[in-house]
Amino acid sequence: MKHLKILISLLLAAFILSGFWSGKSDKEIKEDNRQERIERHKVNNETLQLLYKYAPEARNMILRSYGYATFTNVGVNIILFSVEGGKGMARNNRTGWTTYMNMASGGVGLGLGVKDFRAVFLFENKKAFDSFVNSGWEANAQADAAAKVGKEGGAVNAAITVAPGVRLYKLTQNGLAIQATVQGTKYWKDADLN
Repeated sequence: MKHLKILISLLLAAFILSGFWSGKSDKEIKEDNRQERIERHKVNNETLQLLYKYAPEARNMILRSYGYATFTNVGVNIILFSVEGGKGMARNNRTGWTTYMNMASGGVGLGLGVKDFRAVFLFENKKAFDSFVNSGWEANAQADAAAKVGKEGGAVNAAITVAPGVRLYKLTQNGLAIQATVQGTKYWKDADLN
């Protein structure tokens, strides 16, 4: 009987610590979700302003697109492994509807450090947008663009086509990233916020 009590106590502790039971009321959970939605809209606006600073032509591209999605991501490289996680939102320009989303990726490669970046996806049509939002999206693309600087070049348009009807701007703390890598990244709807 003593072993059964210990086992039940351990299972209950594991259940509570696993997040299945947060101890919060429905009202508190709804308020947390509301605050998270507000934060995602704030980060979306900051991301777009950063994009417009480095790629002014993006403003018209976003306005003309069927929809767009913004994500903020943090990646960690530890010797041979890399992991990224982030959150964002997709906006349908035709309906004004917002879908809250998450992203994650992992990979193998030599490196060490933490990187913070943002991504802005542009969708040319309904099919591309709906596929991204409704089916979840698994990206397996990597693209490079050459930038010309100074007297040698013009404006940098670093929106890279990563799938049919889908273009990507990738931003770092220093501006536009000329290499847009989304290899091995999964995007999906946030079940708690939608």
